[in-house]
Amino acid sequence: MTLALERIGPEERGSASRDKDVDAAAGRVALELSGVTLSFGGVQALQDIDLVVERGEIRAIIGPNGAGKSSLINIISGVYRADRGRVSINGQRFGRVPTERLARLGIARTFQNLALFKGLSVLDNVKTGLAYRHRASVLEQVIGVGRARREQEEARARSQAILDFLHLTDVGERLAGTLPYGLQKRVELARALVAEPDILLLDEPMAGMTATEKNELADFVRSARDRFGTTVVLIEHDIGVVMGLSDHVAVLDYGRKIADGTPGKVANDPKVIDAYLGVAPENEDGEGI
Repeated sequence: MTLALERIGPEERGSASRDKDVDAAAGRVALELSGVTLSFGGVQALQDIDLVVERGEIRAIIGPNGAGKSSLINIISGVYRADRGRVSINGQRFGRVPTERLARLGIARTFQNLALFKGLSVLDNVKTGLAYRHRASVLEQVIGVGRARREQEEARARSQAILDFLHLTDVGERLAGTLPYGLQKRVELARALVAEPDILLLDEPMAGMTATEKNELADFVRSARDRFGTTVVLIEHDIGVVMGLSDHVAVLDYGRKIADGTPGKVANDPKVIDAYLGVAPENEDGEGI
């Protein structure tokens, strides 16, 4: 049998190439917000927010208090439903992200305030990050046989591995509530990372930490991105940490996005300096970033 090969003209070749480019670009995008708008009782929290976060990127969202940063994270994680707009996660579009499917969509998050089970050990706290994977029946879990035993062994092994990664092995059996604040924040990061999420949402993870603790946590966040390919969306007030850790920075002010770009570009944007920074951060030579 002879197959007839259809000649493709220049226009068709250009169209096919453009389609491939679009598909490739879509494959690079982990998270996309389109026209997201949110209000509370007439107060505009967010207005027409567009945001594209590529895979493996550390994306910071900064701005003054009340700018809408936490509202944005809450929309991405399904806590709030936007009045208008869409959230796309790995190509799936949502009017409201289903919170009950958050882990299965590959999203994990931490909160501004610690949300640990302080009466449980560090290891058991981390294991709760894998609870959504359990398939064993209640009876199997009570007796500890079959699927339940396999799931428990897997959860322990994965949790122990993430404790090793975050240098928490020595405190694994201690009650979480007995640890210093900085270590508790690291335990919360471990619980979020244990399932190796595609997207990690960090809502002010370094609030209340010392400078040394902040630097250590920033190193762990960077290492998680490098080792697991995790995409990170970070809300943080410490501009030094943001500029040193992030690949790109989006700036909100009164619910609007006023800048979006590399740390150096954002730090020298007059609108950002006026609304938030006051002065452009300096590099080690005393020059603007």
